[in-house]
Amino acid sequence: MSYFKTALLLGVLTAIFVAVGYLLGGQMGMLIAFGIALAMNLFAYWNADKMILRMYNAQEVDRRSAPEFYGIVEDLANRAQLPMPRVYVIDEAQPNAFATGRDPNHAAVAATTGLLNMCSREEIAGVMAHELAHVKNRDMLIMTITAVIAGAVGMIAQFGMFFGGSSRENNNSNPLGAVGAILLMILAPIIAMIVQMAVSRTREYAADREGAAICGQPLWLAGALAKLQNAAHRIPNQQAEARPATAHLFIVNPLSGQGMDNLFSTHPRMENRIAALEEMAAEMGRGGYSPSAPAARPAPRASGRGSVPSSAPPRRARGPWS
Repeated sequence: MSYFKTALLLGVLTAIFVAVGYLLGGQMGMLIAFGIALAMNLFAYWNADKMILRMYNAQEVDRRSAPEFYGIVEDLANRAQLPMPRVYVIDEAQPNAFATGRDPNHAAVAATTGLLNMCSREEIAGVMAHELAHVKNRDMLIMTITAVIAGAVGMIAQFGMFFGGSSRENNNSNPLGAVGAILLMILAPIIAMIVQMAVSRTREYAADREGAAICGQPLWLAGALAKLQNAAHRIPNQQAEARPATAHLFIVNPLSGQGMDNLFSTHPRMENRIAALEEMAAEMGRGGYSPSAPAARPAPRASGRGSVPSSAPPRRARGPWS
């Protein structure tokens, strides 16, 4: 169902693009705007992972520098039957994580030091399984296509003043008139942005479910989401605040004051995500999740290469970066 919704939303974006191009710029304006937007986004498609990781000063780690964290990702990748992604750590107090890369063979996953220090190994496994689900579902490719179309809509709307005005003077072919054209230039990019965010929210739900299946424990991810959401409100992420366009990449919204599940939110409402994971856990016969449950004793640090924990309930513990 989530793939159908994504395809439908992409179809809506395409329809908006074609309509704006025809009404404002004609064929020539549409082709010029699309060509520029396509060139920009093709560059981003091939280089987005390097750009994002560089923006956040992410440092690549391996089995020697972060054996526990790297081992968790390695085991999860094996479970998901994915190539081993590059693993990065970001020096950031806010607990969060994201995945990037154009396909599973060129993927990278990154976690903040706040996530690694604040969450238990089970919760870290749940979070990283979610990010690997994005890789497996090729969500970065979907979001790139969405960005191409949405960017083209915004660009052709900006060009509309020139191309649309010329068209009206020459043959008066614009059925909307001057006022309608101005309104379309304002509303079309907003509608495209809303659809783009809707695509992002749809992919988050799919990644939650796929990630829970990868690690085998929906409640690990549910516990992590509740903890990350609470911490995101208390701990600002200055790097993300300076780059709000990257907010949709993170597992929870890193921006302050963005918890509402409305048309302008890049992430679903957290209560809805946790409820969906609880339902999945119930289907698997593992009970519900209560964020107010008393904490258990700290879990011991794992030995060896940091394999994914067993199927015990989530425990509060120091993260592998402690």
